[in-house]
Amino acid sequence: MGRFNEGYFEEQATLCEKNDTISRELYSEFGVKTGLRDENGKGVLTGLTNISEVTAFKYIDGVKTPCDGELLYRGYDVRDLIRGSSRFAFEEAAYLLLFGELPDKARLDEFIEALAEKRIMPTNFTRDVIMKAPSADIMNSMTKSVLTLASYDPQAGDLSLSNVLRQCVQLMSVLPMLAVYAHHAYNHYELGGSMYIHRPDPELSTAENFLRLLRPDMAYTKLEARVLDVALLLHAEHGGGNNSTFTTRVVTSSGSDTYSAMAAALCSLKGARHGGANIMVMRMMEDIKSHVGDWRDEEEVSAYLGKLLDGEAFDGRGLIYGMGHAVYSLSDPREVVFKGFVERLAREKGRERDLALYNAIEKNAPRLIAEKRRIYKGVSPNVDFYSGFVYDMLGIPVELFTPIFAVARIAGWSAHRMEELVSANKIIRPAYKSLCGKREYVGIEER
Repeated sequence: MGRFNEGYFEEQATLCEKNDTISRELYSEFGVKTGLRDENGKGVLTGLTNISEVTAFKYIDGVKTPCDGELLYRGYDVRDLIRGSSRFAFEEAAYLLLFGELPDKARLDEFIEALAEKRIMPTNFTRDVIMKAPSADIMNSMTKSVLTLASYDPQAGDLSLSNVLRQCVQLMSVLPMLAVYAHHAYNHYELGGSMYIHRPDPELSTAENFLRLLRPDMAYTKLEARVLDVALLLHAEHGGGNNSTFTTRVVTSSGSDTYSAMAAALCSLKGARHGGANIMVMRMMEDIKSHVGDWRDEEEVSAYLGKLLDGEAFDGRGLIYGMGHAVYSLSDPREVVFKGFVERLAREKGRERDLALYNAIEKNAPRLIAEKRRIYKGVSPNVDFYSGFVYDMLGIPVELFTPIFAVARIAGWSAHRMEELVSANKIIRPAYKSLCGKREYVGIEER
């Protein structure tokens, strides 16, 4: 291993811990909003956007009051977008986010055709890039692929709006392929399984193509495709303040290219505090199933949830994953509308027993959290509480959960990149207060 092994870096890491630790009291003393949020969880205002709006509170008689959540895409309620759409719900939402208007049939058909035309990768790209160095971390593989695609684009650094829009649409088109092909490469080379490289069908939606590319027989039911389509729509955008979207805007503001901006967003999304939430829900659910005998017994379920909150079970962090949200209070509108589709899919798949457990947790967790925690707003299930369950019912492997999030969210990232280029025109550069002071230099012989 050589001299500089794990022990060396463990020892040096203690220096980092010693010299990089800043007292929490100092953040309060200087009024620093850690995480760009105040002590009540309200985000620091850093920009303006026309793309979406997240509502969790309303002012009633001048008093800030929690309310059922709303999520608007360009002013339209996502629930209305789902009710009014059918097969191409995600594509219609993506058009709306990018261009600010609902498309008529002709414009939607044209946009779908543009996505299909761009759903082609460079010659031998799958073999030469995706299949090289396969990894269980599909998000890293996708990031590598996105950055490599820049090498095939002679206009990679052109920041004209038409060129950036072309790049965004192209990346939106190929991201499902980058995700699924990376999974198949990992499954084949690392797990010893079979590898299927199906080509997308230009007549199919993003959701349909994802299932087609993933499955050996390329088959799926209408309900499966519809549920995944709705999931993609609900994950497509969530305001400019979420970490990956803000990352997109920060990188865009520096004048960087589209491939770099989207790669940075992917790196942000893969974090466990952001896009990996539904994976933690699934791991928690497996833990609950192994310790609770009767999933329909609410008292037994509640008792174990209490252990989770007390840090006596699962990962010891005292969390019930999938419960609560940084913004929403009484309800997450995405979860509310998604639950009906979850129930339909659970019946089709014969997973009613699992659904009963989810229902028991959804009913009892908010009450237990309110009893054991100091909370400033309501606690309710978020969309990640059910999304992992849905992906599992669709036979999608866990390593693709966060990549699916990326496949959806690139629509929002693209819209925010365009808006940043059009309206902001100033590099994002927040302030940090230095605490280091000045020190006298000492020669190496005297240290």
